Amino acid sequence: MNKNGSILYTVLILTLITITSRSTNNMVLTTIPLYSQNILGFGSLDVGLVTAVSYTATLFANSFLNPHFESRLRRKVFILSNMLLVISLFFLSSANGLTIFILSALVGLLFGFIMPNIITSASLHPNRRTQERLLAIYAVSLSASLIIGPAIETYLLHYFNYGYVFLFFIPMSILATAISFLIPFPHSMAERHGGGTIRNNAGFIASIITITSYNVPFAAITTFLAIFASSQFGVSRDVAYSSFIYFFLTSLLTRGYMAVRPLRKIKNPLIFSVALTVLPLLFIPILRNYAEFLVLVAFLGIPHGSVFPISSVMIARGTEPAERNTANSYFLAYNNVLSIAVPVIFGYMAIFLGYGYSFSILTIPVVIVTVILFRKYGKNPRIFYQPETRVA
Repeated sequence: MNKNGSILYTVLILTLITITSRSTNNMVLTTIPLYSQNILGFGSLDVGLVTAVSYTATLFANSFLNPHFESRLRRKVFILSNMLLVISLFFLSSANGLTIFILSALVGLLFGFIMPNIITSASLHPNRRTQERLLAIYAVSLSASLIIGPAIETYLLHYFNYGYVFLFFIPMSILATAISFLIPFPHSMAERHGGGTIRNNAGFIASIITITSYNVPFAAITTFLAIFASSQFGVSRDVAYSSFIYFFLTSLLTRGYMAVRPLRKIKNPLIFSVALTVLPLLFIPILRNYAEFLVLVAFLGIPHGSVFPISSVMIARGTEPAERNTANSYFLAYNNVLSIAVPVIFGYMAIFLGYGYSFSILTIPVVIVTVILFRKYGKNPRIFYQPETRVA
């Protein structure tokens, strides 16, 4: 296969596995809270807890298992996880107040083995420019999946309850399982395992700080956006869930632009992204109707589209290929920490403050971590500016 054919094959396989896996992943993460509240009668704190259980299991896989597995074992676990996910979706459709916690933990563990290996596969091309373009295409595929999944679920919820949604996503999970056999894994070569390899790496630390600026509010949005829309504006369950489509559509457009024109200088785009996170969150308590809510949600989708690929580029610029699996695993593990803590804290705040003011309070940590990032790494040229490299 020639060079261009090889790249096109990589893009095709990467796009397919990302869309199928992330569509199912997002469906599970957003539907378990809704199923828990509407079918099982959970309160806001319990909804946060069942969400935290899933992310805790993902954190365990990302922190203590995946970074320490050599390449051949990771491939076997990756394929097996996709197979087990198909079975888990079947049992989620009829979960009760106890089994929802068990199944939430199981699917969290499975996704902890699936998602890090996809992003690692996207970041191993030897040419830096092609590597960053593949990461951008991976990010575009993530956003596409986050439109496809909610669009399918919005349609399904017009006719079925939340339990049936899990069943209808089984074919997509089966397709992901078939594609998982084709995903390229790095040769075992000189892979470095364990946190010590990247603990003091500037690119890795900067990516952690950067992703915090968006994943703090995004963790709350994933769990409570549809619940807020339904309770605040009295819209039906399918209309409430459709708000995710507007959110992820602007995210997709943002990532599409970044795939066509990869960013070399990322400081100003990052500042712009933080501003587009803070301002909409501050306006949530004063929204008057569902239409205004959708406009605000669309604006929030822009930083969702930009911050993750910017963080991924920081890792790619700051680490060597042999460190990449460890860096990506711990990067996603940190995201899981946020996804564990934020829904529980947010759910507790919402009991006393309501959803609107709780969303606005999330601007405080966003501003704090952004200040820390630029004070510590704002003048680092390797992170914030990457000259184009050419390979003979």
